[in-house]
Amino acid sequence: MTIRVAVAGATGKMGQLATRLIEAADDLELHAGLDSRAPLSALDGADVVLDVTHPAASAGIVEHAVRGGIPVVVGTSGWSADRIVGIERLVRDTEGARAVLFVPNFSIGSVLGTAFAALAARFFDSIEVVEAHHAGKVDSPSGTAVRTAELMGEARAAAGEPPVAAPHVDQRARGQLVAGIPVHSLRMTGLLAEQRVLLGGDGETLQITHSTLSSSSYEAGILLALRRAPGAEGVSVGLDALLELGIGAR
Repeated sequence: MTIRVAVAGATGKMGQLATRLIEAADDLELHAGLDSRAPLSALDGADVVLDVTHPAASAGIVEHAVRGGIPVVVGTSGWSADRIVGIERLVRDTEGARAVLFVPNFSIGSVLGTAFAALAARFFDSIEVVEAHHAGKVDSPSGTAVRTAELMGEARAAAGEPPVAAPHVDQRARGQLVAGIPVHSLRMTGLLAEQRVLLGGDGETLQITHSTLSSSSYEAGILLALRRAPGAEGVSVGLDALLELGIGAR
């Protein structure tokens, strides 16, 4: 069976990469490639929608796909936990709604790094995240960093551990608090993507680092999500759900 994919954001870097992968795959077919001027109706008739646009456009694309009964893979950053709850409500209330899979990062290595951080979080009371991306990335913190911090917070809460040691309120350079964990964002020319999770305990520190060296690191994750979305149900967050890593509440 061939899966017809509509790519929203097809002219961007991720959209171009996804389009090449779809055209090269025997079991995928490009149903439509949408730029910012294309009407949302161009998504209709697809077996799955891939949204790799920008935060301002993503909500409308996801809502259109849900109401049209089309599974959607969301690779656009900027989706907070509160906004995802709204999509969960929309899926529950919409007859014929299909799966919505939010993917903060398509890199398998990045997903594993987040899983390792969640595993380690309950053993260390001092935790901070430093994420660095290219200068053109419009959102901060990154969706990956937000997801990592949220999962570490959930892991600590599930184990009955207290929140991490947060900075004092007057320490403005200590980053944005996500699930009580300071997250620092760098946006610099010459970078692609990197995330470091730093965990500190008595007499020791642990660093979990993932570096993205090429956009080819996203290929396996994109193909996995597109192939699994048509048979999925409900709302899920992260490739970890597809890799069966056993982390996260969704």
